[in-house]
Amino acid sequence: MATTTQLDRTRIAELTARESERLDARTQRSKETFEKARVHLSGGVASSYQLRDPWPIYMDRGDGPRVWDVDGNEMFDFHNGFGSMVQGHAHPAIGRAVHERYGLGTHFAVPTEDAIVVGNDLAARWDLPKWRYTNSGSESTMDAIRIARAHTGRDTVMKIFGSYHGHHDTVMVSIGVAYDEIGDHENLASLPYGAGIPQAVVDMTVAVPFNDAGAMERRIERLAAEDRLPACVIMEAAMMNLGVVLPEPGYLEAVRDITLRHGIVLIFDEVKTGLTIASGGAVERFGVTPDMVTLAKALGGGFPVGAIGGTEEVMACVQDGRVYQVGTYNGNPLCMAAARASLEEVLTPEAYAKLDRLNARILEGCEQVIEKHGLPGYAVGVGSKGCVTFSPAKIVDYESFKASQDAELSELAWLFNMNRGIFMTPGREEEWTLSVTHTDEAVDRYVEVFEEMAWELTRA
Repeated sequence: MATTTQLDRTRIAELTARESERLDARTQRSKETFEKARVHLSGGVASSYQLRDPWPIYMDRGDGPRVWDVDGNEMFDFHNGFGSMVQGHAHPAIGRAVHERYGLGTHFAVPTEDAIVVGNDLAARWDLPKWRYTNSGSESTMDAIRIARAHTGRDTVMKIFGSYHGHHDTVMVSIGVAYDEIGDHENLASLPYGAGIPQAVVDMTVAVPFNDAGAMERRIERLAAEDRLPACVIMEAAMMNLGVVLPEPGYLEAVRDITLRHGIVLIFDEVKTGLTIASGGAVERFGVTPDMVTLAKALGGGFPVGAIGGTEEVMACVQDGRVYQVGTYNGNPLCMAAARASLEEVLTPEAYAKLDRLNARILEGCEQVIEKHGLPGYAVGVGSKGCVTFSPAKIVDYESFKASQDAELSELAWLFNMNRGIFMTPGREEEWTLSVTHTDEAVDRYVEVFEEMAWELTRA
């Protein structure tokens, strides 16, 4: 990935300061809202991932591919609720289903017909026969790990270094680690992600690099020698969420082979990918079937619903009562109505064909800009997801990401987007998510803004 332009770091800093001032000036209502919010909301937000200095951007409404913040700024939404809204905002099919369900009662804590229909649909899409529901991605991964531990009778969990799998203690390990704390490639460090996570829990979670099946197996063999064979490997299969890092050819097949040979439950965490990349997520896209799949985000079309799918063998401990997979709101009627409408009427084969076409268009446009201006980076994506990775070298795992990705350029790109009608997820790890309501106009606007930034950076 050769670059023909040496970027001026002073110029990047100047543009960042200019764009920061501009964003602050056009979000004064958000500033006022922040002052009210932080009286009783800790930090002024409902989740730490919503924090931003000097204040968060508070949203007012969304319609299809567009959102409006409290200042009235209209933007094309490429954030889409961290990938939850691949259906677009206020989709009429989902709205109609939820409205009809509301008049029939909103919660019973017992199953409804829609829960059965959704389960049948998911089983067909993922080729996994048994399903249960949760209320979030964190609950899905938490319950999946518990089921895997019960099935195998083991405690140790293996994950990919740098991957996020929700906010429960077991997986809040080895995320966001400084480069000099990563550890040796063959023995990556297990470190808590923030305070409040018991060291005993951290020690039971072992991280290995993405895209290196050999390193995974060698770590498994060392753990086996210590009588600590993992219960499961939990991983994002379709892409590692560092922007977008795709699996190298043959990697997923090798992981599937390794876990089968060692009797380890393989969990594909498709909370962020899943229904955003194909009708059957990574299982369909890459042709590798794990023992379990976790879903959430896009499954609910804006409603808080998650799901766990598994084989007959692995899910037997749930069915026979050894594992208590419980939750008062699991399979909530409103959530199931929304999920059913989304699966049956919105996320159709035609919808995925459109998403693939739009993503190909935006990726091609961004690549042309990169080549024209000689930027250090490349465009990469899958399904509705993609990003421009600002790195002179290909990113294949967390180590290469930390060593090569340009955080300052990523921050500038976010500011440029926000000030020109493109609502994006903040941070160097994030990516765009298209919705079925996006159009050529929306993706072309994204490329236009990227072109403007590139011109500003490289003009003499």
